[in-house]
Amino acid sequence: MEVHSVDSWGRSHYEAAQALISQLAEELAFVEPGTDNGVLALNGLVMDLEDLDLESAPPGLEEGIAVLRGWMEEVLDGPVTFDEQSIARLGEWHAWVSDFMLALEQEQDLTPMPEHWADGAEAPAAPVAAASAAVPAAAPAAPHIPALPLEAAPKASVPAAKPAAPPAAKPAAPAAAAHQEQHAIPTSFTLDLARDEEMLREFVIESVELLQDLEQGALTLESHPQDKSTIDSIFRAFHTFKGGAGLVHLPVLVSLAHELETLLEAVRAGKLEINQEIIDCVLIGSDALKVFCAEITNQLAGEGAGSPIASPIQDIVDRARAALLGKPAPAASDVASGPTSGAAPAMRQAAAAAPAGGGGAPTSSFVKLDTEKLDNLVNLVGELVIAQSMVVQNPDVQSLNSLQLLRCLRQLSRVTSELQRNAMSLRMVPIRGIFQKMSRLVRDVSGQLGKQIQLELHGEDTELDRNIVEKVGDPLIHMIRNAVDHGIEMPDERVAKGKPAMGTIKLSAYHQGGGIVISIQDDGKGLDGERILAKAIERGLVRPDASLSKEEINALIFLPGFSTAEKVTDLSGRGVGMDVVRGNIDSLRGRVDVQSTLGKGSTFTFTLPLTLAIIDGLMVGVGDERYIIPTL
Repeated sequence: MEVHSVDSWGRSHYEAAQALISQLAEELAFVEPGTDNGVLALNGLVMDLEDLDLESAPPGLEEGIAVLRGWMEEVLDGPVTFDEQSIARLGEWHAWVSDFMLALEQEQDLTPMPEHWADGAEAPAAPVAAASAAVPAAAPAAPHIPALPLEAAPKASVPAAKPAAPPAAKPAAPAAAAHQEQHAIPTSFTLDLARDEEMLREFVIESVELLQDLEQGALTLESHPQDKSTIDSIFRAFHTFKGGAGLVHLPVLVSLAHELETLLEAVRAGKLEINQEIIDCVLIGSDALKVFCAEITNQLAGEGAGSPIASPIQDIVDRARAALLGKPAPAASDVASGPTSGAAPAMRQAAAAAPAGGGGAPTSSFVKLDTEKLDNLVNLVGELVIAQSMVVQNPDVQSLNSLQLLRCLRQLSRVTSELQRNAMSLRMVPIRGIFQKMSRLVRDVSGQLGKQIQLELHGEDTELDRNIVEKVGDPLIHMIRNAVDHGIEMPDERVAKGKPAMGTIKLSAYHQGGGIVISIQDDGKGLDGERILAKAIERGLVRPDASLSKEEINALIFLPGFSTAEKVTDLSGRGVGMDVVRGNIDSLRGRVDVQSTLGKGSTFTFTLPLTLAIIDGLMVGVGDERYIIPTL
């Protein structure tokens, strides 16, 4: 078997793949059967994996990612929820790719893909009707959605496009559509606002940008029909939209996005060539999706909430299927619930107005902003504050005897300080999101281990810098896993010790001394200092005659590769967790403290700065030394 190395692929490509695989593992920790938790996140990671430079990747990796894509398609085209089989598949794939990447790094024989995966490499596409089965077919039409005309897109010349359908010699196009039977799509659907309101708000906000990109991409293809990056971006937009629509239980939108995605996939695979008919299908489909999003926005704002939304999309679906087969567009059929084609101008007007938000709450309260721009703004404000301090404290300025100048400098200081406070507040977010993820983690891991554990959350509204929130997630996952796996005992063991069978983990966050304190406390077995010291001596980390304090012994658990576990499991035992925790906290200019009593439990405390931006301080001089004390 041929041996490959990281350098032969490229160190940057390898590290990018490793980062995505690590994120995929973290998302898998929160997946459970019968729910859609993690569907969009995992699908996004798979798309990122597909965007890697796979042409120069070691053999087998591209095929393995294709298998993963097939499995995700089965989830997205089906009920958009995970089951035991899909979760097991994802876990098996992660185990394989981890071994594959390790072999690549160590320049060993690459781990081959399991043979039984070959049958599942191409995920069967679900019939359109399957996605729509749950939608009532006889509901009355709502007044908000006019007809979706097949002539919505203006005809424009396509210089390089072929006017005819793709040659019959390319048999893959008909094959790609063979599974699509002419099932009728429900003529209306109803939103479940009580269940999905918050998710629908997020879906609409995300969809506005996606649909804008779709329209712009289609217009670009009219002048550059061979632009592969534009074709890929349109495909990804439809794919992302389909996943989001499935997550908020909108099967009609899933069906339409799926048909258009299938059409673009055939183009990406070289089975079809861009022509005017395909561009028209994309634009018409995009207009239809805009109208649906505008109506969802109206209902979220209280306009006709709960009323059925008409879905006259059968003609668009038929046209997309015909384009996929290389056939001319079929004549528009009469859709029972849809208005006549005379409503075309109204539909185009509604579609054009959809990105503006339609007056609903989802787009009036939030503005999407590139976080890099936000960080740059905060950094520039920090530089401004430093420059202002340099001016005010300049000896030449202080020697000037001018009351007018003094008043101006004071005003400058007030304005600068207020600007700094407002800029810092832009990056302050509550820690609630990460804490709530830990609830799922405790539930899943404790169930896997057969333990009874409750998680108590305190201080969920505590705010800290967004950058710190993003980086503290991994350490918290490690600590919670350790508390569940190593800290809390089995129910019968706890009862024998006089403890309640139900163990308790307390996760708290609060402000203290100008910083943030996050503590993880459990009432489990605690740290066994003698066992930790013996293991450290056995590993040669500590001399046998060394005299260590309790705190120093507890700190040994943060050494790389250190573990007292008797066996390695998929949860712990490899000794690669606690040193990562300390490294991440140190990178945030924080510290980790440990307090533990054998038989009573342990408390791990993260002390972090409130923000990574500049803060005010009082400079104190002692002799030739200078110190800065943060001021609150």
